[in-house]
Amino acid sequence: MNKKFVRIAASSAAVALLAGTMTACSSSSDTPASGDAGGDASEGQVYYLNFKPEVADAWKALAKTYTEETGVPVTVETAASGTYDATLKSEMAKSGAPTLFQVGGPVGLSVWDDYTADLSGSAIYSSLKDESMALKNSDGVVKGVPYVVETYGIIYNKQLLNEYIALPDAAVKSVDEINNFDTLKAVAEGIQANKEALGVEGAFTSAGFDSSSDWRFKTHLANIPLYYEFEETGVTGQPETLEGTHMDNYQAIFDLYINNSTTEPSLLSGKTIDDANSEFALGKAVFYQNGTWAYNDIKDASVADEDLGMLPIYIGAEGEEMQGLATGSENFWVINSQASEADQKASLDFLEWVITSDAGREAITNTMGFVTPFSTFEGYESTNPLILADNEYFAAGKTPVSWNFTVMPSDEWKNGVGQALLGYAQGNNDWETVRAAYVDNWANEVALSTSGE
Repeated sequence: MNKKFVRIAASSAAVALLAGTMTACSSSSDTPASGDAGGDASEGQVYYLNFKPEVADAWKALAKTYTEETGVPVTVETAASGTYDATLKSEMAKSGAPTLFQVGGPVGLSVWDDYTADLSGSAIYSSLKDESMALKNSDGVVKGVPYVVETYGIIYNKQLLNEYIALPDAAVKSVDEINNFDTLKAVAEGIQANKEALGVEGAFTSAGFDSSSDWRFKTHLANIPLYYEFEETGVTGQPETLEGTHMDNYQAIFDLYINNSTTEPSLLSGKTIDDANSEFALGKAVFYQNGTWAYNDIKDASVADEDLGMLPIYIGAEGEEMQGLATGSENFWVINSQASEADQKASLDFLEWVITSDAGREAITNTMGFVTPFSTFEGYESTNPLILADNEYFAAGKTPVSWNFTVMPSDEWKNGVGQALLGYAQGNNDWETVRAAYVDNWANEVALSTSGE
């Protein structure tokens, strides 16, 4: 989160000053465009600022269905990838602010606590299978409800991987042997060495570093060394400092990605998530670091559902043979407490409909491809093969990697790590720069967030 905004977020007057300086994502300078939604706004309306671009169209379609059924206007706007925080600040400074938005965890809630309603009496909270998953503020008040449980790792093309395994000099005889970094490295380098024979352009898709893609490395990949450090030190919550005990492991997996891919490291700054999706979907690469949400972007192309698998992200940590996929949530629905009572109620009613109606559950499960934490989804099991892969690891007794990026201190920290990674890939700085961005800047950003300066 932007620390400048953290220091002014509690003051609505100060937030209002941002209106002239921030860029809007909606079609009006004051209110979201709701003309397409139709209906009568006199009994409240909904403006949802969606975090996930990959399901933007699905949310718009679902909103239209709800309005047709109830007459309640529902507007859905989606922030461009990597711009949600800035877009939310801009939209919240308007008179027609979102009535429903998202925060990513405790750090996000600390910024928006004064703008989030108590959800302890809501249907979405009472429908959680495990109410401890809800997001509470420092006073113990339920402010956020997770709506999706997601998983990420290294997606792979089973057909191409098996073609490599069939080569006489293959490093493994079965994908089941890939359960640690050394084996993953041997396989990736073997694929890269035989890419012409296999008809691929690289072992891994491009590690793009534009805003649509860099989060895969500055956030999701950065989570893996963080997870192991927290596990070893017993840290819970957000520590004031990091030791960086697994920075060498972070370097090893990042080197593997950029040195065995479809793209030269010097060209990564211009590569996007669309490039990576296309490279994998068209069978140009065997491996692709991403999550269950990527299924909608790669399905119905050259890779059949039965050929989609997912490996854990191995980095060379002790005991990683028993590691599962990274599973968790950074997507918490919150209701704007500054919206009118009618709009707050309309937003809660809409969410209740989403998690209880056939249309809502079908869209969430099969159109968006989500696994939800709600008890209301019995009978709506996903057919997403990447989700099924996670189920297999869990059934095998593998330990899921927790999502710790909800305690990463700020977007500045993530961006600093991302810039250092790109500089390293392009040969403009060494790994010590990445280490400083990861370890030293953690302490700096935590200090800023707690100093109030």
